[in-house]
Amino acid sequence: MGAQVVSEAASLVVASRSYADFTPEATFDIKKVDLHRLEEGPPLTATLTREQGLKYYRTMQTIRRMELKADQLYKQKIIRGFCHLYDGQEACAVGIEGGITLSDHLITAYRAHGYTLTRGGTIREIMAELTGRRGGIAKGKGGSMHMYTKNFYGGNGIVGAQVPLGAGVALACKYLGNDQLCVSLYGDGAANQGQIFETYNMSSLWKLPIIFICENNQYAMGTSVERSAASTEYYKRGDYIPGIRVDGMDVLCVREATKFAADHCRSGKGPILMELQTYRYHGHSMSDPGVSYRTREEIQEVRSKSDPISMLKDRMLSNNMASIEELKEIDIAVRKEIEDAAQFATTDPEPPLDDLCSHIFANDQPFEVRGATPWTKLTSTS
Repeated sequence: MGAQVVSEAASLVVASRSYADFTPEATFDIKKVDLHRLEEGPPLTATLTREQGLKYYRTMQTIRRMELKADQLYKQKIIRGFCHLYDGQEACAVGIEGGITLSDHLITAYRAHGYTLTRGGTIREIMAELTGRRGGIAKGKGGSMHMYTKNFYGGNGIVGAQVPLGAGVALACKYLGNDQLCVSLYGDGAANQGQIFETYNMSSLWKLPIIFICENNQYAMGTSVERSAASTEYYKRGDYIPGIRVDGMDVLCVREATKFAADHCRSGKGPILMELQTYRYHGHSMSDPGVSYRTREEIQEVRSKSDPISMLKDRMLSNNMASIEELKEIDIAVRKEIEDAAQFATTDPEPPLDDLCSHIFANDQPFEVRGATPWTKLTSTS
């Protein structure tokens, strides 16, 4: 009986979608960005097509649900070790990807699950990697931090270390003359690292095509920006490098700012710095309850006023770009996909011990690797 009701409801949704006269495209006012060493910034309006809106909504909802499922699996001790979740910051990942192409390059810190998805990884591969299974995107050997896809270089566990690595990728882009760029992301906690300022200097001297992006989620590992940084204007930290400060909770703001920054890099002007003002709903990692240095009321207020998914949803509904039923249908499909992926991630076998030393080098002949003891021998294959 229940299945019949669901089937009938689905038929009604399809029927309503067939006859609805949706707005194919709309233009929205977006927040003005703060500028550093720039005469002009991104536009104050953004055009969104219905197709783009539905895509952004689905992707953000997928990241949100994936992270909430990871939280659940971690508490069940199915996911072990470090686990840093991205819920609340979805507009950053989706907006950045909307402003560049998949042929451009991206490197980030350990809060990497969302970028693994937007860079082409599947939900099953990400969830299986979190549980350390053979079907994971890094064959179960990378865990939460170390996930990779084509033109995506992780997931890096050393605070700030991805920034000079990103400059190296940008140097390769310039050397090859392929009109590509690198996006190098870090958090407000990493923003005081010395290696970041060294990278700014070198990138500026060499005019590298790199967008430095500080995802400022306010609290680093658990210390507010006001207590940890003498200057909290992270977009000005590049000194001679131009900078922009952007509302990181608005996917359209982030997209337009990223397009602007990408055009800057591709025109040969060198690096640019973006600060995305965002917010994470979880603590720094799963071992951090996230409420010892901020209140539950503060988190709830951000959720109610600035949630990136709700903001996009309200825009689309108020401009007749989608129906409530249609978005609910996406929600249901996403939840099912997440549940199926979680089922796979808990039943897929763990990688065998023989795989421990494989993939040390790419395209190399098999060679012997010493194991944990001198008499244990393993073979590395590419």
